[in-house]
Amino acid sequence: MTDKPLLTIEDLKVSFPTRKGLVEAVRGISLSLGREKLGIVGESGSGKSLTGRSILRLVPKPGVVTAGRLEFDGVDLQRASEAQMREIRGQRISMVMQDPKFSLNPVMRVGEQIAEAYRTHQKVPQAEARRRALDMLAAVRIRDPERVYRAYPHEVSGGMGQRIMIAMMLIPDPDLLIADEPTSALDVTVQLQVLAILDDLVTQRGMGLVFISHDLNLVASFCDRVVIMYAGRVMEVCDAKNLAAAQHPYTRGLLNCLPSIDGDGRDLPVLKRDPAWMEHGL
Repeated sequence: MTDKPLLTIEDLKVSFPTRKGLVEAVRGISLSLGREKLGIVGESGSGKSLTGRSILRLVPKPGVVTAGRLEFDGVDLQRASEAQMREIRGQRISMVMQDPKFSLNPVMRVGEQIAEAYRTHQKVPQAEARRRALDMLAAVRIRDPERVYRAYPHEVSGGMGQRIMIAMMLIPDPDLLIADEPTSALDVTVQLQVLAILDDLVTQRGMGLVFISHDLNLVASFCDRVVIMYAGRVMEVCDAKNLAAAQHPYTRGLLNCLPSIDGDGRDLPVLKRDPAWMEHGL
């Protein structure tokens, strides 16, 4: 991580009012990110996606987001105007959602959507935006960019849809990319291809990446550092290369639940949760 963090989060909380009272989905997490690959892992409902959405102020109402500090490259995201946030979203911070089929406009051609993402932030002629879109499709290793440019979202596969979303999010050349389980709906071989593309683009452009996932092995092999979340709290932060030696009992429990191809055939252990974890995080 660089000396000066690109993103700093201190005491982030996200809560939702319900008929039974206030539900705290994120409970005071703190982390920092440089121009590196940071993985966030945990079970469903642990607050991973809400943390990513909070950075861009995309938590839906009636959700309430508060933080002691939420700063991106010197900009206070809590106090930034909506006009400032529109400039930051996409141009400086992009987010790849989980399922491209729900993120792409079904009645617009793929290439037009990518070009529109570029022209939203760069006042360039349509021909220039088209050229840039074709270049980005080639950058994410799509073999026939011209054909895919003219295609509609329903005409492409899931793996190609994810590549298209990555191209759309990276065409404005952002400083930070938030990828919310971008490979969860893909088969293993396509997962590896998409991750290789992300790795190359992030490294070449010197970006920061927040990679949200359920897959500990995937994150350990791909990211530089890993944040483990449970019930809206950070349980542990460790270097990805040392994830197998993590000490927190929750992290150990998640690792022990992973099947191994050379295992001894015994049943996998059931993760035992300590109620104290909900009250005490990092």
